[in-house]
Amino acid sequence: MATRKVTLSLDASALEFAERAAKADGVSVSSWLSKAARREAVRTGYRPTTEDAHGKAHGDEVELAAALEELRAQG
Repeated sequence: MATRKVTLSLDASALEFAERAAKADGVSVSSWLSKAARREAVRTGYRPTTEDAHGKAHGDEVELAAALEELRAQG
C-alpha cells in the first residue's frame, strides 16, 4: 500500500496511548495510527465514494474489510 508522509499534531496523552499500543502490537506508531484512523473512519460510517474508489489500490478494500470484521468481532 502506498504511504504518504504527513505532519500531525496530537495531544501528549493521545500520543502516549498510541506509542504504548503500538509497542504492545509490535508495530510502528505510524502503522498503528494508520490502522486506528481507518478503523475509526469505518466505525463512524465512512465508505469510499465512487470517485475515491477509482484511484485506490485493492489493499484499501482489503483493509476496510478487515477493519469492519475487527469491529464486528469486538461487538
